[in-house]
This record gives sequence, C-alpha cells and structure tokens, in this order.
Amino acid sequence: MKKIVDFVKPAAILLLVAAVVALVLGLVDSVTRDRIADIAEQTKTNAMKAVLDAESYEQLTLENAPADVDEAYAAEGGGWVVQVTESGSQGSITLMVGVSPELACTGISVTDSSETAGLGAIASQQSTAGENFRGQFVGQSGTVAVTKDGGSINALTGATITSRAISTGVTSALALCGTLG
Repeated sequence: MKKIVDFVKPAAILLLVAAVVALVLGLVDSVTRDRIADIAEQTKTNAMKAVLDAESYEQLTLENAPADVDEAYAAEGGGWVVQVTESGSQGSITLMVGVSPELACTGISVTDSSETAGLGAIASQQSTAGENFRGQFVGQSGTVAVTKDGGSINALTGATITSRAISTGVTSALALCGTLG
C-alpha cells in the first residue's frame, strides 16, 4: 500500500503542475497570437518594399511553380516579389526577391535564416558586408551563380553554401517571373 502512495502522490503533483503550465501557455498564446501575426505580416511587407517598392502587392495563385518558391506577388506598377526558401548550410534560408518587368533582380532581403554567425549569417545582416553581398544581386538576370560556379556573385568568405543557396533562390524567382509574363 505504501508503494502505491509513494507512486501516486508525485504523479498527481506532476499532473497538476503540467495542467497549470498548459493553462498558462494557452492563455499566453491567446493573448499574443494576433500580435505575432501582425508583426509577421509587417515584416513581410517591409521585406517586399525593400526589394521592390510599390503601393500594393497582389498575391498570385501559383501553378507548377518551382518547389522552392513559397509565394509570389504582383507589384502595383509592374514587377513581382517572390518569396523563396532554400536549404543553407545550417537550415532553411527564406528570402524575398524583387523582379523587374524586364526580368532582372531589383533586390533581395533575407527574412529568415539560421546560418552560422560571422559567416553565412552576414547575408541577412544590416552591415556593410551584408549590404555589399545582397547588392551584387541587383540587376542580375537569367541564371545567377557564385564565381566558383562560373557566375558573377562573390560568395561570402567561408559561406559558399549560403551564397549558392541564395543564388539558387534568386534564379528560381527570376525563372518563375519569366513564366508569369
């Protein structure tokens, strides 16, 4: 009998603690859900404006889009903004790519990345090195590649995989927009 009590009492306490924690987490989620969604939407809009400034963007329905393309938007006044997710060296890299009506890249913005600090993470930083790296993509068209692969993009030092992933994403965005007319 004593062994059953020794087992039941800690299990009941653990169950009570788990229930309280679940309740608190549920309350926090319900309070913050809308705010988090608003911040995510504003972050996306800011990234879109950074790569192709327009008054509004209309989300397009994509059929037969490359697997790495998440979403595409037609920009008011011409051009497109494409969200692409590529595999980097440490995980996924999500970026917005602006594409002009002439099918040239107008800019890129890395919106989510888990690349190595001081190496691949530079691609998303608001630093001189990050801005210089992203600036290389402006005006690119067709197939975009790093210099090691015969292209014109200088890879980030020590982050060739990240640089290749971003180049692949830009190429996918340009190819998609080529099919949109």
